[in-house]
Amino acid sequence: MVAPPDNDVLWARALHFQHNDGSPALSGVSLGVREGEILAVSGPRGSGKTTLLRCLSGLVRPLRGEVWFNSVPVHTMGPVTRERLRRDRFGWIDPAPVLVPELNVWENAALPLMLRGTSRRRAKTAALEWLERLDIGELARKRPYELRQSERQRVSIARALAPAPTVLFADEPTAPLYQADRAHVLRTLTTAARSHGITVILATHDTATASLADRTVSLLDGRHVNTVHLPPVTESENGGTSQTRAGNGAGSGTGAGAGTDAEGRAACSLSV
Repeated sequence: MVAPPDNDVLWARALHFQHNDGSPALSGVSLGVREGEILAVSGPRGSGKTTLLRCLSGLVRPLRGEVWFNSVPVHTMGPVTRERLRRDRFGWIDPAPVLVPELNVWENAALPLMLRGTSRRRAKTAALEWLERLDIGELARKRPYELRQSERQRVSIARALAPAPTVLFADEPTAPLYQADRAHVLRTLTTAARSHGITVILATHDTATASLADRTVSLLDGRHVNTVHLPPVTESENGGTSQTRAGNGAGSGTGAGAGTDAEGRAACSLSV
């Protein structure tokens, strides 16, 4: 077991996970996330994004591999310790809002704070602040059944941000929102994260959402994908085809092929 780099708030090495039917969900994924960074985990549906977030947050234990939070091994923690970690240090946003029907909007948003022992008054103040930022402050006393789906999702986002978590895991957080609402909610989320020093791990299949992050990690079939930019194909003098070097040539990762011609090609390689 190797300790992670000191500047990574979260660090994972060679994560493997299987679904209940035995099919692989993650196959050797490794990554590091710096403090205050917004990291997008992109990929098509079924690529392993949600499973990766669940392993990193301690919701599930990987079949093999390591997960470290601030140099503390999460993968060796027992269920009670992992639950305490999620309650005190992590926030989570699901693709579909899950609210307590017996509580009103501000009580739902304040619930994580009150579970930590924060006074009702202080928890309410923090909850109302985030509800206002998300343009639903006027709904504070309504019950979840009185809200539209998009409004319930905003309450879920306020609930995740109100305790100012160290790490926020956001699994397709704008999926239930109308297109017109997505940009505003994402700006609120990313601005809040940067101003409060919150590390965000954002799972998304939407390229526009991923572009708001500081860095993107791509998954495909449970593996980390490296994008390789290939040189364009040009006609040779003898009628055949040849590959010419464009810019700085082939590279991997975002920005590695910045000098590649617009008509160049791209392939992807899977990490082992």
